[in-house]
Amino acid sequence: MIVMVLFLITIGSTWLLTALLRRYALSRSLIDIPNKRSSHMVPTPRGGGLAFVFSFLTMTVVFYSFNELPMTSMMALVGAGIWIAFVGFLDDHSHIAARWRLLAHFAGAVWVLIWLDGLPPLPIFGSLFDFGKAGNVLAVVYLVWLLNLYNFMDGIDGIASIETITVCLGAGVLAWLIVSESRAWLLPLLLASAVSGFLFWNFPRARIFMGDGGSGFLGITLGIFSIDTGWIAHQFFWVWVILLGVFNVDATVTLLRRLSRGEKFYIAHRDHAYQHAVRKFGGHRQVSLAVGALNAFWLFPLSMLVALKFLDGITGLALAYIPLIWLAFKFKAGVMNPESL
Repeated sequence: MIVMVLFLITIGSTWLLTALLRRYALSRSLIDIPNKRSSHMVPTPRGGGLAFVFSFLTMTVVFYSFNELPMTSMMALVGAGIWIAFVGFLDDHSHIAARWRLLAHFAGAVWVLIWLDGLPPLPIFGSLFDFGKAGNVLAVVYLVWLLNLYNFMDGIDGIASIETITVCLGAGVLAWLIVSESRAWLLPLLLASAVSGFLFWNFPRARIFMGDGGSGFLGITLGIFSIDTGWIAHQFFWVWVILLGVFNVDATVTLLRRLSRGEKFYIAHRDHAYQHAVRKFGGHRQVSLAVGALNAFWLFPLSMLVALKFLDGITGLALAYIPLIWLAFKFKAGVMNPESL
């Protein structure tokens, strides 16, 4: 019962803090002004993601004080979360050069792996593989990529919030049913609660954006969940990667196609599949809700089969991603938008 009360407090505190941050952003002129690379048409305050950062991390410390979380998980989340949100906050206020942002992101990822003891062994076709030091290097790259792809994909109203809530609900429910350790289900459901309070302000038409501080925080936090839960039940690493499929595929296909044209990956653009879909269907709401539907009705059932060990993780990943790759190409992921020229 106390857990549900704390979840409700988390929703309410995020809602209230977002309202206060919106007033702060308006008073400081922290406004996203639409340009030819934007998917929105109305000047909108940014930086509201700090509300769910504060609510989630505060409740993480509270649950740690109740002995519901180990110190390793708490330190990984709080240390990396504060650092990444701080870097994003500075970038929202005054632009930080891409090389320095990336260096800060790698530092945050290394902090996570120190506390979580690296990448867990991964089940692959019935065998458990420990990648050792090479796996830790891959895990750092994985965390930095998740962090940045969340920033890339947070380009229309509600999409990053809906992605986070549906992915966390899916993983949290599966962990609650299958895994006994509380942090495997408690932390994802706590993050879903925190972001739900923000979604009230971010649902199309958005009255505030989460900003780089919020999107980067979500990316690295979900990466932490996947690694931490993978140490509890190895197949759950694949569960998280499957559930994050929409963002992973769109961002990766778009990046590879843009790099093939010699474009700089950190330059803003409107070339993602979801951005092409917005132009085709004429609204943010339809596309953001479609992402939630894909997570609920396609990726969740496949991730459940992997969680229950009816499917190998690699097999489940392939089944999940192949249709998503087809959708990415169908909606022209990475194809240059003529309006951005």
